[in-house]
Amino acid sequence: MALIKCPNPNCDYEVETTGLVTVCPKCKTDLRGVMEELSKIGDGRRKAADLVHDDSVTTHEYIVRTKGLTKEYRMGDNIVRALRGVDLDIRRGEYLSIMGPSGSGKSTLFNMVGGLDKPTSGTCFIEEVDMAQLDAFELAWLRCRKIGYIFQTFNLIPVMTALENVTLPMIFAGMNSDEMMERGRTLLELVGLGERLHHKPSECSGGQQQRIAVARALANSPAIILADEPTGNLDLQTGKEIIELLKELNVESGVTIISATHDLKMIDVSDRVVHIRDGGVERVDKREDIQLEIGVMGGQEH
Repeated sequence: MALIKCPNPNCDYEVETTGLVTVCPKCKTDLRGVMEELSKIGDGRRKAADLVHDDSVTTHEYIVRTKGLTKEYRMGDNIVRALRGVDLDIRRGEYLSIMGPSGSGKSTLFNMVGGLDKPTSGTCFIEEVDMAQLDAFELAWLRCRKIGYIFQTFNLIPVMTALENVTLPMIFAGMNSDEMMERGRTLLELVGLGERLHHKPSECSGGQQQRIAVARALANSPAIILADEPTGNLDLQTGKEIIELLKELNVESGVTIISATHDLKMIDVSDRVVHIRDGGVERVDKREDIQLEIGVMGGQEH
């Protein structure tokens, strides 16, 4: 719990909460400065950690909910409807894969859930917070502390070492240098790169770069990891290792993983698979209802 007090001397509002409060409900004073201080200094860092690990929201079964989600793009005189009223509930601790052909709308849906884009209409809730109602500060706060991102092309900063790449998001969360270094080393050890702390991306293989990206996604203990084609640029064996790593994190830490993918191997570790077509949910399959056939190529199972 964090104690948030209104800075207005004429207002006595204060509340203990694990939520995000940016405006005083009594006098309408802007509380964003108070929230910033909680994430930057002294005991505030511990209070900010309480905000990240929001025990109050664990009573909600669904960590992500979308209702009537639509997204339209105007191209000249034409309107392209990327999403057409998507309704989707994602359970806390679930491993969900989103699959569909190119142009189906899965990347657009992915961006909505990640707070990277706003819908034309409809709502997207993250832990019961309507993303569309957040201002720029609140959205940045939520993205920094609640969501971790893994990209197909890794998106590592080439002039920074593995440790520096992993600790970069921690700077924005207000951690001090000692905390960042300790947590960065721990995360790199977790993904099997404890001996590569000071290697730059160009000195690492594709699989190692993606492992660095996984560690970076875990930097601020997110509730959700969004993985956009995490195996798309990897060979079959390395891709399998990344999939197994993500599943291990899902099982051991309880983090919710949402993956947009074409990789059929991802199905085997998923709790559910959402099929997107023409901007809508075509069907949702449970893992136990999906029949997979394993083939052998070059002496390896695929």
